[in-house]
Amino acid sequence: MSIRRIDVGPRMSQIVIHGNTVYLAGQVGEPGGNVASQTRDVLKTIDELLAQAGTDKTKILQAIIWLADMSTFAEMNSEWDKWVPQGHTPARATGEAKLAGPEYLVEIIITAAL
Repeated sequence: MSIRRIDVGPRMSQIVIHGNTVYLAGQVGEPGGNVASQTRDVLKTIDELLAQAGTDKTKILQAIIWLADMSTFAEMNSEWDKWVPQGHTPARATGEAKLAGPEYLVEIIITAAL
């Protein structure tokens, strides 16, 4: 089975497609602002990357969400709930982690079907 990589960089690819599965690199929002604004940025980027791969958010299989502080869980969920298509909600996990830098408050990793 072939592997296709899109937006390949020296350290990682933004999109990897293997068979009928699409893997996105972890996405972070624009630094500054709050968890809600960064979550909106991330979800917009996810929409764009999924379209580039030939799929969309109705085909998301799994989402892994990392928050710099779990006290912002409700704030992130408020944006997620507006974005995720009802009836197509993926398997999901959310945890707290130290992200790449203190300016990042949320990171989302997506696996989707084509």
